[in-house]
Amino acid sequence: MAPKKSLEGIANPLALDQQVCFGLAVAARSVIALYKPLLEPLGLTHPKYLVMLALWEHEPLRVSELSRLVHLDPGTLSPLLKRLEAIGYVRRERDPHDERALAVSLTAKGRALRDDAEAIPPAIVERLGMDIDELLDLHRRLTEVIAAATPEG
Repeated sequence: MAPKKSLEGIANPLALDQQVCFGLAVAARSVIALYKPLLEPLGLTHPKYLVMLALWEHEPLRVSELSRLVHLDPGTLSPLLKRLEAIGYVRRERDPHDERALAVSLTAKGRALRDDAEAIPPAIVERLGMDIDELLDLHRRLTEVIAAATPEG
């Protein structure tokens, strides 16, 4: 049976605390704030951390691939990559298979940073105080929300 798609039974569908966008926005800001003190000693902001995660898993990546993975448009990603390159974590070069594309790879310093970053996920799980199965289920549900809200194409 398909889930109910009605607001029937909700007394005030315009109440702030009933808005999905409000809950997601507050949760996102709150969780990202937990990362800040863990990332600062590494010279990373949260968006830079997402880029590094993608590169640790998939490097090298074209900027277009990286943009898709981290859900940041190339215009936002470009200055971020310049800053990561300036601190010595990544290298941007023309893709040898397509001179029109820019490829991003890790430097030795960027690869070594991964060892320090491995302490971040357990610290976040501990700080949230939630069971890992609950967090994995939340991640799965959020992935469904992202898929439903993302325009095709």
